[in-house]
Amino acid sequence: QVQLVESGGGLVQAGGSLRLSCAASGRTFSSYTMGWFRQAPGKDHEFVAAITWTGGSTAYGDSVKGRFTISRDSAKNIVYLQMNSLKPEDTAVYYCAAGRYGLNRIYRVYDYWGQGTQVTVSS
Repeated sequence: QVQLVESGGGLVQAGGSLRLSCAASGRTFSSYTMGWFRQAPGKDHEFVAAITWTGGSTAYGDSVKGRFTISRDSAKNIVYLQMNSLKPEDTAVYYCAAGRYGLNRIYRVYDYWGQGTQVTVSS
């Protein structure tokens, strides 16, 4: 049974930082891409970042480029999202996902999802 479990969300002031973690279990993810998406109230899922499990190629959404960094620890099966210079508009539920179609920015093509973790940035 595949499980993706996010952690690390919380409340932070604008300009602050948070690091999200996604612990993956239940299968071998070496052929998968791991992605982070977010969803704010009343809005659709927004692509944040993605990383290939092997090779470590990355992609970022335009709104987070230069502020967020995605990385993975292959030995521990954990994917991280380091978020710096946070803005109130970064407030959303952040989801970890696993998919098989490269650095894809479309959430519907991802196969597995975590339960999400809330990030709230106050002004």
